[in-house]
Amino acid sequence: MNRCRNQCRKRRVLPGLVALPLLLFTAGSAFAQAHPNPATPDSLRQIQTMEPRMGPPGTEVSLYTENIPLQARVVVGLGAIGTGFEELGTGDQGEFGEIGATVRVPEDAAWDRAVVFIIFNGNFAPTGLSDPFHVTDGEGRVQRTGTIVEQRNGCVTFEDRDGYFYSLTGALGDAKPGDSVIVEGTPSRSVTCPEADTIEVESLEPTEPVERVHPNPFR
Repeated sequence: MNRCRNQCRKRRVLPGLVALPLLLFTAGSAFAQAHPNPATPDSLRQIQTMEPRMGPPGTEVSLYTENIPLQARVVVGLGAIGTGFEELGTGDQGEFGEIGATVRVPEDAAWDRAVVFIIFNGNFAPTGLSDPFHVTDGEGRVQRTGTIVEQRNGCVTFEDRDGYFYSLTGALGDAKPGDSVIVEGTPSRSVTCPEADTIEVESLEPTEPVERVHPNPFR
């Protein structure tokens, strides 16, 4: 088991990111038994498990994956689409390539953009990327800026400035496809519109047309 020890005290900070303290970085068979999700075939592998997927500052987030290519050194970072990243800590993979990490969302994490957890090799080339994690405010809400894309089968689809899609429900007023808006509301996993996370909208305000950030978290 690797708990980072002195390595976790050495952090590499690039512009534009909030800090997440690394609590634990370890590889072990217990994770493999608890999280049997299949690997993805993409060259940039999707981190297989992230629990929970949303929560306020202070939330502990557990990551686990078995599909990252074997590498001598593993680096865990945090970033947002179109930004750099911050190194949180380093560790080793298990015998079969398994990687597990637990981090805590910092108190100053913003609620207006999703963040992603990133795994890099020793040369800081990205090898794994998580699903978006939604940082909420003290009342469990998020804020997103983007464009209403379409309304189909009872689901209103919204694309934020980072290229993430959401289904909107609740106080939508007369908003229609093509409108650029700022929405605030409570995120959840959708049952009615399972293609994307849902935001139960509490307020919606028009804004200037949104220029999407380049959909690459490492530029």
